[in-house]
Amino acid sequence: MSMRLVQSILKKNPCYTAGRKITVKGLMLHSVGCPQPRASVFINSWNSPSYSNACVHGFIDGNDGTVYQTLPWNHRGWHCGSGSKGSGNNTHIGVEMCEPACIKYTGGSSFTCSDKAAAKAVAKRTYEAAVELFAMLCKQYNLNPIADGVIISHREGHSRGIASNHGDPEHLWNGLGMGYTMDGFRKAVKAKMNGSGSTDNSGTSGLQASALKNLSEADVIAKVGPLFTADQKTSGILASVSLAQFILESGYGKSELAQNANNCFGMKKSLSGNTWGGSAWDGTSIYTKKTQEYENGAYVTVSADFRKYPSVEKSIADHSAYLLGAKNGAKLRYDGLKGCTDYKKTVQIIKDGGYATSPTYVENLCSIIERWNLTQYDVKESETPIAWYRVRKTWADAASQKGAFHSLANAKKCADENAGYSVFDESGKNLYTGKQTAFQPYLVKVSVSDLRIRKGPGTDKAKTGKYTGEGIFTIVEEADGPGASKWGLLKAYQKNRDGWISLDYAQRV
Repeated sequence: MSMRLVQSILKKNPCYTAGRKITVKGLMLHSVGCPQPRASVFINSWNSPSYSNACVHGFIDGNDGTVYQTLPWNHRGWHCGSGSKGSGNNTHIGVEMCEPACIKYTGGSSFTCSDKAAAKAVAKRTYEAAVELFAMLCKQYNLNPIADGVIISHREGHSRGIASNHGDPEHLWNGLGMGYTMDGFRKAVKAKMNGSGSTDNSGTSGLQASALKNLSEADVIAKVGPLFTADQKTSGILASVSLAQFILESGYGKSELAQNANNCFGMKKSLSGNTWGGSAWDGTSIYTKKTQEYENGAYVTVSADFRKYPSVEKSIADHSAYLLGAKNGAKLRYDGLKGCTDYKKTVQIIKDGGYATSPTYVENLCSIIERWNLTQYDVKESETPIAWYRVRKTWADAASQKGAFHSLANAKKCADENAGYSVFDESGKNLYTGKQTAFQPYLVKVSVSDLRIRKGPGTDKAKTGKYTGEGIFTIVEEADGPGASKWGLLKAYQKNRDGWISLDYAQRV
């Protein structure tokens, strides 16, 4: 894509009128934290003398990827709050990526999504525009994008002690199963600066099916077999079965779909309503071709859209994620697949779940496994990784994770000690919800002098006209509300519950 940059300076915002300048040492990537793809909504709201809550240097529109510059790049904005070691506002340019309209936040960084394909398209669009913008800014300020601390997310800024406690933008990428990472983003910016034009989030291309075109069948198996062994260690699905599916459905990686789209399993654009999580597909890349389907006792030719992947590894990962997560109503479509060590039983589970329409699908797969002795690629019992139980607020909110345990009992104990947390297995299934404990007041340190006190939890609530000033304060209640990841009620206002502050600008002590 080619970035479109539009100046829309917030000349009425206090950050602009203050005119404070910074020496640009880095760039910080944000995500707005609400379901609003239109940059104009934020620009219109923030361009006011009374809007002192935030001011960033730019917004990336989710609908078309346009970049709107809202502050001169060397002006001091207010985009990341502060942390124990200072504030990134004094050193970093801040850019916000707008978010899909089809998501709904359920608490903190957790959200649901009504149209994952549309949401992924928005996230992909803003990601690619951000790569171009950051490449431009790195050139302008002579910054090395892969140097430590130069390009960071808001989440990474908090980890470094220079930003408030937010999980963006990784929370959005993780929740949509995009596969994007900040390391991949930094590499993509570097590649763009070098003129490669690559925005691949992984930083590596992986195996291309085109490399299999002139190999013998045996050589193809030898080349891709280890990829399926590695996948089993992650997914728990027998390598022999997935490899047999690869052989049958892609013709040893030489089918039209494999060669042109790295799609080695005939994965269509829409599968089980795309309600399953963990997809390795970007949500937009497709390849259209004619295919045969078995309907009413006969084969018919139809035209269909199929998923397109950047590598064979991504195709394998997406295929496994589908088998593990696809549902038929409330039940897993391929229930019992994970951890099954009998290839004949595994193949039957896949067939019974409706994966293939061919009446001889089971026989065909078993024949391939036995012909090539594909069980040699199955993970031996001694190699099978010990299961991990993860304690999180939700499976999608990886940033909230308190720990990972081999012992289920220890994981449950951790969940009990942290209100609102649950135990999840490696497929994301909720195994246990911790006991809810009563809220306990706690102390916070405010290091800014102008933290506004509002009558309710949210920037849409009336101002009291007062500020906390710097100091230590007691929080007696928490609540969600617009304008902050979490709001806290000050003890001095407990009686009438009319004194709330944004906890993004307060450090728990």
